[in-house]
Amino acid sequence: MSSLVDINAMLDSAEPPPTKDRCIYKVPSVIRTVNENAYTPNVVSIGPFHHGHLGLHLQNMERQKLIHFKAFLQRTEASLNDLVCYVDSILSDFKHCYSEPLPFSHNELVKLILIDSAFIIQLFWRKYYGGALFQPWLKSLILYDVLLLENQLPFFVIEKIYSRSCSIYKSVPSFLELTIHYFKKLNKSKLSFDNGDISIRHFTDLIRIFHLQHPIESRPSRVKIEKRIIHIQTATQLVEAGVRFQVKTKSKCLYDLRFSGGVLEIPQLIVHDRTTEILFRNMIALEHCHYPHESYILDYVLVLDYLINNGKDVDVLIQKQILENLLGDGQSMAILFNGLCKNVVKSKLSYHFVSLSNELDAFCNNPRNKLKATLRRDYGNTPWKIAASVAGVLLLVLTIIQTVCSVLQIVQAS
Repeated sequence: MSSLVDINAMLDSAEPPPTKDRCIYKVPSVIRTVNENAYTPNVVSIGPFHHGHLGLHLQNMERQKLIHFKAFLQRTEASLNDLVCYVDSILSDFKHCYSEPLPFSHNELVKLILIDSAFIIQLFWRKYYGGALFQPWLKSLILYDVLLLENQLPFFVIEKIYSRSCSIYKSVPSFLELTIHYFKKLNKSKLSFDNGDISIRHFTDLIRIFHLQHPIESRPSRVKIEKRIIHIQTATQLVEAGVRFQVKTKSKCLYDLRFSGGVLEIPQLIVHDRTTEILFRNMIALEHCHYPHESYILDYVLVLDYLINNGKDVDVLIQKQILENLLGDGQSMAILFNGLCKNVVKSKLSYHFVSLSNELDAFCNNPRNKLKATLRRDYGNTPWKIAASVAGVLLLVLTIIQTVCSVLQIVQAS
């Protein structure tokens, strides 16, 4: 009997089979151990993965969430019974969204979903209407906490609770509008989704969409990585080979890199302190788990990893305004980008970047381009050097002419 109980317990705790609804993941330990802090909430736990494993900093926010849940019910005059019935009805679908079994009772999950959803709604609502729930320093920490992959509720759950709670209002923005407004500083592509032509699984998914070109159909195809065709020299080496860097101001999509006529255009990226690392690590973790064949963010980071080897490479990109460094010294930024891909499986790459690699290699392997770059660097990179070079050439020409004339005179005299 004891063995049967043990087996049943093992079956209950076994990872559920993959489903099309699964979209919220525990970050694989091989990736998580590189920088655990990048995947762990600082001040607020959202969803089941970090609930119950709370330090003092998260426990304080649990009390705040209860206060805001009460305020949510008072503001909306929503029926608590109606909300509980709704959550009851979708609990099975809710569980299917997670990569691991949730060790909570039915009632515990209902309570968790309602309180966390109400907190998010209040947070976004106040932001939309120009208010604030917290002090500025805390607002920034909360913003990055609610985009962590392990710190998510399914978008459809919060959206439905929001719509059910807005019956007293004649006209209100959609929850999608509230969400886009809350994360507007991360909306690099300035996407508005006016036509509703987007499916959002959760906030980490939305942030990834912000950084990619829309619609999905316009994204390049992907090919299996072959080491012989994937190689990009560092920024310093490319400059020495004659490649010129230029910031691409008209595009905010990260992977919109173009190489033409010896000019490599790259959209600008502002690199903050630890927040940039948090942002990219969680988008990459989502792609690793959910979009292994559409990992466009990983493609972009991989290209930067090739371009940046040390602080000198960072300086090249900063001088051309491709990178804006709010992190500190260039070496710190180099360490950041060199570590983002660590332990992440890279099986396919965008065909666009494969072509970019081949074009850059062909350009760098052309001796004429390197010769022109050397001449430009050594003799034409300042007005004084240009003037001196021109004067030197003229002097050489005049010397040759004088020599030829002298020889002709001697020949004629003889």
